[in-house]
Amino acid sequence: MAQDQLAQVQERYRTAARRLLAVTDVSAADVSDADGCCDGPAAQVAPSCCGGPLETEEGFGGVLYAAHDAADVPAGALLASLGCGNPTAVAELRSGERVLDLGSGGGIDVLLSARRVGPTGFAYGVDMTTEMLELARRHAREAGATNVEFLQGRIEAVPLPDAAVDVVISNCVVNLSTDKPAVLREVFRVLVPGGRVGISDVVAEDHLSPAERAERGDFADCLAGALSRQEYLDGLAAAGFVDADVVFTHEVRPGLHGAIVRAVKPLP
Repeated sequence: MAQDQLAQVQERYRTAARRLLAVTDVSAADVSDADGCCDGPAAQVAPSCCGGPLETEEGFGGVLYAAHDAADVPAGALLASLGCGNPTAVAELRSGERVLDLGSGGGIDVLLSARRVGPTGFAYGVDMTTEMLELARRHAREAGATNVEFLQGRIEAVPLPDAAVDVVISNCVVNLSTDKPAVLREVFRVLVPGGRVGISDVVAEDHLSPAERAERGDFADCLAGALSRQEYLDGLAAAGFVDADVVFTHEVRPGLHGAIVRAVKPLP
């Protein structure tokens, strides 16, 4: 069952990346001009335009980024966003910090993080899909970002050493893992003592059973695999985190919410 779910996730994001890689001339005007987008190259990919192949449900995608954030990244990176929030807006990134984005996709959150931490900081992205990594690296070149690196790997086994980063972010990806305790252990491992988590994810109300979550959508659509709020808090505590909090931001299905997840790795 877990392998079937993993295959569904890989195929969904591989297909999305291939469609975006095929489009080389999407401009910011194509994305922002809703009245004319169906006549331009953005019509091939835009999630909010013309029912394109990256169409997303309400509550997901690039629309969740503020205008000033959207203006700071290549138009293609915004189109490639399939997340449920803007983790860089809640992680309170500071100059000089090292940031890791779990499931970095087309790279939007890595690029925004790189801008916020500045030239003395660094932003890593980890993704398991070769095509998404290619897309993210293309966007990094377009943005002229030099303080970024995209690594191929699984979020259950992050290809970084212990205590490598100050902050871990993620945008609607933890719910896609078939081994969430392993993900949270890895987040704890790669953080420095005192490091923190700022994750956007889909989280269920505590009363929803796993079966009821599955009724609301597929695993690969970030719905069936959602943890409940209490399950998230318990998982963070089991991994060793303190000061954990899960705050709902917007409902994406009855009983399922986009949420901000925060926690801290304690000092020795």
